[in-house]
Amino acid sequence: MMREPYAVPRPGLPERVTVYEVGPRDGLQNEAAIVPVEVKAELIGRLARAGLTTIEATSLVHPKWVPQLADAEQLLGVMPRQDGVRYPVLVPNERGLDRALALGVTDIAIFGSATETFAQRNLNRSVAGSMEMFAPVVARARQEGMRVRGYLSMCYGDPWEGPTPIERTVAVGRDLLDLGCDELSLGDTIGVATPGHVAALLDAFAARDVGPGRLAVHFHDTYGQALANTLAALQRGITVVDAATGGLGGCPFAESATGNLATEDLVWMLHGLGVQTGVDLAALVETGAWMAARLGRPSPSRVVQALSGK
Repeated sequence: MMREPYAVPRPGLPERVTVYEVGPRDGLQNEAAIVPVEVKAELIGRLARAGLTTIEATSLVHPKWVPQLADAEQLLGVMPRQDGVRYPVLVPNERGLDRALALGVTDIAIFGSATETFAQRNLNRSVAGSMEMFAPVVARARQEGMRVRGYLSMCYGDPWEGPTPIERTVAVGRDLLDLGCDELSLGDTIGVATPGHVAALLDAFAARDVGPGRLAVHFHDTYGQALANTLAALQRGITVVDAATGGLGGCPFAESATGNLATEDLVWMLHGLGVQTGVDLAALVETGAWMAARLGRPSPSRVVQALSGK
């Protein structure tokens, strides 16, 4: 059995891509059964040892909204940390930022919506109202020397509103960047994007003076398009790609959102394209299989299935 793909570089692709691992937060947040904090901590440690340099650890959201992440403080206190690895934490508002500062967090993320319906369902306020909420969070975080990422959800389509107009996604994304976010992650929350749509959206951002160096992509594999969409983004110069080990995840506030792009599948494709990631694929696959066993079900990652014999 081949344990690594045969590398055939393609012209016009980045030499190196940063895999932004979201499994411990975005991947686990929708699990019905509470995952023990010890398992979460070991997952984070395994991912770091596999070579991932950005691992989103948890969210400082109110436990009522995401019970799975109610152990955030405990996790941040016990999880192993490795030099050179960033451990971002999602914060919903200024209260979340206060908690992050008290816990010594250095990297945070905020989570906005390109559509009004999802903004109301997820944040209980309008898109404009969410920007007003985020503004002091980003300003204070920057003053404290934190790195701030902005997530933008429903960038391609919304289950209640249908396709999201490209110009709307760009406008709201620009607003998040203008608040002071270092990076904007463009989320295909319900997995409806296709490669041409991805290319058109990135071209529209470029036309508004937002180049690929300030953007990341976050694809869900609901319709089997995540890897194709990632390749389209790489061809437009994107060098940061979000993924979740084992293809974990979804969104508790959007029922049609299924699993994230599996980190293992992404790394297999990148290595096959000759793109460097710094990730040990064998260690990553072992981690994905280990986590699937902890959850009591097979991993949806095709690479984990192939290389672990399941």
